[in-house]
Amino acid sequence: MDEPIVDPEIDTYYSGDWDEDARLRTGLGELELIRTRDIVTRFMPDSPVDVLDVGGGSGVHAEWLLDLGHRVELVDPVQHLVNQAAGRLGDMTGFNATRADARALRFGNGRFDAVLLFGPLYHLTDRSDRMTVWEEASRVCKPGGVIFAAVISRFASLFSGLSGDVIFDETFRGVVERDLIDGQHRNPEGRDYFTTAYFHHPDEVVAEAVEGGLQVEAVLGVEGIGAWIPRLERSWEDPERRAIIVEAARAIESEPTLLGLGPHLIVVARKPGE
Repeated sequence: MDEPIVDPEIDTYYSGDWDEDARLRTGLGELELIRTRDIVTRFMPDSPVDVLDVGGGSGVHAEWLLDLGHRVELVDPVQHLVNQAAGRLGDMTGFNATRADARALRFGNGRFDAVLLFGPLYHLTDRSDRMTVWEEASRVCKPGGVIFAAVISRFASLFSGLSGDVIFDETFRGVVERDLIDGQHRNPEGRDYFTTAYFHHPDEVVAEAVEGGLQVEAVLGVEGIGAWIPRLERSWEDPERRAIIVEAARAIESEPTLLGLGPHLIVVARKPGE
């Protein structure tokens, strides 16, 4: 495919009033950012490597990777986000941002030491498209390299609704019902319940990675239950309490019975070595 293809609704969502960058940098939303960095740095080499940030958006994760000395190639199908990333990080050594489709990456085989998939897997609702993303990520990753993939939990809408009282909205309960049945999340007309997406069951994402030819090293919960407790916002600005909230998420990150509890999971997979 010559041009990136993205659902117009998704493109409008990320090009409009919604500020994903601000969500990850402020308040309790920062828990996702801190925990993602925590997980990725555990499995990444300490020395500078070449990283492909697929669906990298405005460059939230690329920024701290660059600060650690890594070289980052960011691609995203939403031009607005690519422009944001280039505007903020374009002057940093080792960074480049272009518009591209996760299913047709314009890079040679084995080009990168690490690949981030933080977005594509939950905005491609067809399994065959997601498998193409896994296969492309594996293709451009070096043998022995690591792939990090984020997915949204199958139960995210249910817990979000309970934590914010929107569960009492009949229309929203219809969204939750479909999410729980088949993971296909849709935003009803005139509402703001995220955008077109696919919500994974924890076991399902492991099966996708394995089918994509990768060796799964870990499946980790990112935020845990903390993301669903609004009153924690009051404690987030206190450094000592913030550390406790982060540690609480880390304490249950690999507990199989709780993997679907938080909004996001990260799969850590490795391309078999030669």
